[in-house]
Amino acid sequence: MMPATEFHPSGAPDYAVPPGETIREYLDELGMTQRELATRLGLSAKHLNRLVQGLVPLSHEIAQRLELVTGMPARLWNRLEADYRSALQRLRLEKELLEAVPWLDEIPVRELVVRGILPEEPTDDISRVQQLLAFFGVAHLATWRELYERPAAAFRRAEPSVTRPGAVAAWLRLGELAARDIECGPFDGPGLRRALPRLRRLTSQPPELAASMMRDVCARYGVAMVFVREFDGARVSGATRWVSGDKVTLLLSLRRRTDDHLWFTFFHEIGHILLHGKGDTWIDDGGSADDPREGEADRFACDLLIPEEHSSRLRTITSPDSARAFAHEIGVSPGIVAGRLQHDGIWPAGYGDDLKERVDLETGL
Repeated sequence: MMPATEFHPSGAPDYAVPPGETIREYLDELGMTQRELATRLGLSAKHLNRLVQGLVPLSHEIAQRLELVTGMPARLWNRLEADYRSALQRLRLEKELLEAVPWLDEIPVRELVVRGILPEEPTDDISRVQQLLAFFGVAHLATWRELYERPAAAFRRAEPSVTRPGAVAAWLRLGELAARDIECGPFDGPGLRRALPRLRRLTSQPPELAASMMRDVCARYGVAMVFVREFDGARVSGATRWVSGDKVTLLLSLRRRTDDHLWFTFFHEIGHILLHGKGDTWIDDGGSADDPREGEADRFACDLLIPEEHSSRLRTITSPDSARAFAHEIGVSPGIVAGRLQHDGIWPAGYGDDLKERVDLETGL
């Protein structure tokens, strides 16, 4: 990383010159004291001293007075003041950018470049910080931490030691950007709830066919559903994030790439949307969580996919053939039944995996 003393873009100096320096030169040239100049300008000696030091702005009115006293046009005094304020702002920005350089280690910069989100060049640290601020749509790192790091760091995760909040934040932002392009009707909770049987029937369709229908149904009721590949270290399966009171983004990462995981995660997120109100961001990794609302979303998804009136029969399913027959009877994919049997410990992990359909949708992100 470049040291702070080396960052001077376009050869700009690392200092700002206040108009007071020109006033000082004028006083030296005429052998005039600040007190005398203050009297001629109709200012207090204290105010002029603060003006010379750049502690107070040089107003248009004072510029007019300086023109009368010094003969230097007011527009030039105004230009000196504008240049000074601009230089101060530039220096503040440079300081913020330099202080944000360590942030680059938190974000999957290289993956964003590979996906075509960030440019290949320039690659210097300051340029990368500016690119990331623009990508996240924030002016300051502190704002990013409030809008993205805080929810990313708080989400449920089974293995926190390998979860990078910066990777989760990048994933969330890609979902936000993709959701902007999806035209949705205003959010309609009752309508979405009425559409649940139709969405459930899609589980028996090939995932690549079901995906477009899922998007269409969701969009009708104010839900922008997008697929965004996870980033290394994110370990995230799905999320919901409210864009406004009338639109919510539902993100799916296809992390485990099987139909049972896809559908459980999808309905888990729908559960958050219908059960837990507007405004909250929910990020899920498919593991356990202390928040009882996560348990509610889990139960919502489980009961929707395999209703309680059928779940009591799960222990009687002992073979892939009987799982297929049961799935056909209740109208879901065999993979969903196999996943539930494994999750409940009725079948050992791995047994029945051949019933699960591989999901490999092209997300473009």
